Amino acid sequence: MTFSICARETYTDEDGDQQTRYGVAVTTRLAGVGTLCPFANEHGAVATQSLVNVELGERGVEYLADGLAVEDALPALLNADDGKQSRQLHGVDADGAFAFSGDDCKDWYGHIERETFTVAGNLLTGEAVLDATADAYETSDIEEPLAERLIDALAAGHAEGGDKREDLEVQSAAVRVTTTEQREMEPYYDDLRVDASRTPIEDLYDTYDLAVESFEAAVEKYADAYADDDLE
Repeated sequence: MTFSICARETYTDEDGDQQTRYGVAVTTRLAGVGTLCPFANEHGAVATQSLVNVELGERGVEYLADGLAVEDALPALLNADDGKQSRQLHGVDADGAFAFSGDDCKDWYGHIERETFTVAGNLLTGEAVLDATADAYETSDIEEPLAERLIDALAAGHAEGGDKREDLEVQSAAVRVTTTEQREMEPYYDDLRVDASRTPIEDLYDTYDLAVESFEAAVEKYADAYADDDLE
């Protein structure tokens, strides 16, 4: 299934404490990709695709939560999977990154593994899709919200051709961001999906903008109530 990116970033919160955030974003020329491919928690981010085995993503983030390193957790899951050569699986945790593309994935397929992020895709128009996705993320402004920058990365890959199956008009996209930081209100814009659209990237941008607007309005109206834990 098309292409995705997983990323890890460290930052300093308002109290001066170091935190880590994780993000994963994906798009494909099928509906409902957000239910199948992207997984994240406060310990890491994982994407499973090609001939999808959802359990790889679900158990992947569970293993990370149990303290396994991503370089150990994801290979262990793959080695127990009879369909390993038809899978793509990649992700990041607090200390490392891992990416795998099986030999039976459909051309063009491949992956990029860097110190703090991974990109993978299959059934693409070519390698330039992954390169553009990686470059867009790597050169993005870390001061901007991660969810928005991950959508930008998908947009860059899509602009290079993206998924080559142009006869499949109905598409989807999703983005998820998590953090180790404890926040009074979780941003609504950190877990978004466009499940069926002919313009998934554009619609994900629109959904993101509306979610930011909604979150800011809720903070303005309900912040005191949340802080006092007396929201009615």
